[in-house]
Amino acid sequence: MSYEVKGKINVIKPIQTFDSGFQKREFVITTNEQYPQDIKLEFIKDKCSLLDKFKQGQDVKVSFNLRGSEFNGKYYVNLNAWRIEEGEQVVQQKQGQDELPDFEDAPF
Repeated sequence: MSYEVKGKINVIKPIQTFDSGFQKREFVITTNEQYPQDIKLEFIKDKCSLLDKFKQGQDVKVSFNLRGSEFNGKYYVNLNAWRIEEGEQVVQQKQGQDELPDFEDAPF
């Protein structure tokens, strides 16, 4: 099952490489809602480089899968991201200001 989260990039960590050759890169998104949440996600393997073109403070939309596992009687949950896109606010700004209504002459 796939999920999406929108927010602002708060933290981007460097790529971690393990002895087995496995790589992961963690990052944190702060949601834009009444009670903002800090959500830690991770890219794994060849997807780690997807974060290279993004920076801290940037609005993004992230698609991810929810993964659970057990190791030595402890249970873990990971949010494995597989796509990251510029957030809607950024895309709207790039489309130009002339698409926004002009309220300067409004009677209110």
